Amino acid sequence: MPICIVDTEGTLIFYNEPAEAVLNQRFDETGDMKASEWTALFAVDDIDRNPVETEDWPLVQAYKHRRAVSQIVWLRCRDNAWRNISFTSFPLIGQNDHFLGALAIFWVV
Repeated sequence: MPICIVDTEGTLIFYNEPAEAVLNQRFDETGDMKASEWTALFAVDDIDRNPVETEDWPLVQAYKHRRAVSQIVWLRCRDNAWRNISFTSFPLIGQNDHFLGALAIFWVV
């Protein structure tokens, strides 16, 4: 199952091999990326192919608003191919409600 994790600053700190296949880039080639970097690499459209503002992307919503979000979107990756993706994103909360970041699980529809 493809997953991505961002830390408390919104920095993309990990994505696994299944995510590499969908995103068309290897984590060991990119390493950690600040939010401004990883959001610039992709474009997101809603199911009707209307552009989605960055702050409304599922992982960004989970990170900024600390709430779970499920959404099907069109995602343009580095290879410029559009993929229909189902995202489930949620905040990572530790002991004593300590915010740790957010995680996205996704798959091609």
